[in-house]
Amino acid sequence: MLFSPTACLERMSKQSLLRNALKSRVSSSNPIPRFLPSRSLSTDSFLEPSSDGLVFAKLSGIGRFTLKTDVINFFEGCNISPEDIKVSYNRAYGPVGMILQFPSRSSFDMALRHTVRKGRLYRLDKVDCSQWDEMVAYNGKAIVLHGIPRNAALEDVERFLSGFNYDSSTLQLFNRPGMVQSLKGAIVHFPSRIDAMNAFLTKNRSFCLNNPITIRVLQ
Repeated sequence: MLFSPTACLERMSKQSLLRNALKSRVSSSNPIPRFLPSRSLSTDSFLEPSSDGLVFAKLSGIGRFTLKTDVINFFEGCNISPEDIKVSYNRAYGPVGMILQFPSRSSFDMALRHTVRKGRLYRLDKVDCSQWDEMVAYNGKAIVLHGIPRNAALEDVERFLSGFNYDSSTLQLFNRPGMVQSLKGAIVHFPSRIDAMNAFLTKNRSFCLNNPITIRVLQ
């Protein structure tokens, strides 16, 4: 039996409509999502620090006379400079620790290996960046005076530092805790390391109201 061209076209049109209807039904009953999130985009990944970001750590076990250069030499190859180290002091301005800023996670991991390989002379613990931000950076531009007599006034300390280039607005007196004889201390800031060192070299072991004064430069 022969079909006319018009009948063939009508038949093809009906078949096309039937196929489209079937596709539409399948799509509505089993929708395919346009985007499937990858496991790598989980919320946990955002909590991990970047391998290229700064890492901060607390260094314990330093001695009274430990210098920043000693720490830099100990952590050789970890890419830290004096500006990456802040010294933590107690109320009497005795050094009790340091906060270190490492340029990357890999340099921090290398520092951890150094502490193990060199006999655990120091202890290194990762800390939050807020501890770094809250700590004062003296950077050799401040000195602390110990042994100031109890009856000394601010004017007596100013007279002791007369002739040196220091910031008088920063001069502060404090009481040294735990002393048999109550003495005072003082801290003062200078515009440069050279000015602070000049005062240290010139006035260390000099007298204030007949008391010998011990001076240390704050790192």
